[in-house]
Amino acid sequence: MDDRAPRSPLRLPLAVVCAALCVAGAAHAGSAPPFAARAGLELASAAAQAWSADAALVYVENLFYSASEDRARLWSVRGGRIAAAENLDMRFDAPPVASGWLDSGAALAAAERGGGAEFRKDHGGRLETMLLMRGAFSEGDPDETTWTLVYRAQGVPSLFVVVSAADGKVQRTWRG
Repeated sequence: MDDRAPRSPLRLPLAVVCAALCVAGAAHAGSAPPFAARAGLELASAAAQAWSADAALVYVENLFYSASEDRARLWSVRGGRIAAAENLDMRFDAPPVASGWLDSGAALAAAERGGGAEFRKDHGGRLETMLLMRGAFSEGDPDETTWTLVYRAQGVPSLFVVVSAADGKVQRTWRG
């Protein structure tokens, strides 16, 4: 029997957005220098494996999922140390991201070339969110790992740029 309280299906997107903001938000907040998405991966992966042998990375910056535990757990790494570890009491089928994914700097460069730089210049916008997930926004292959970058500016629809985490090509853009 599962003693965890049932959760609203709306909690997952909020948790996902909060985790994604850690990646993009640090670059804009001025409180910490930006760092590559892979910078804390080794340490977070070791912590996840100690938690559960079948833990697989399902979301960058810091979310792991264990099928045997039927739980998700996040680790935040700062300065080469684990700054936070927290279980997330939500249910979702989280496919792991593909190995060998393109790091955040290269994905950002591709998104900038694919319309992000023009959006920022034309509308005084900024990168709001950057997330790496499998299957969320890929039109062609629901199992593909992609970076999704969201640019925002006041008074205009946001720009979404989806970049393949395998080859760095912009797959699609849309406003909304």
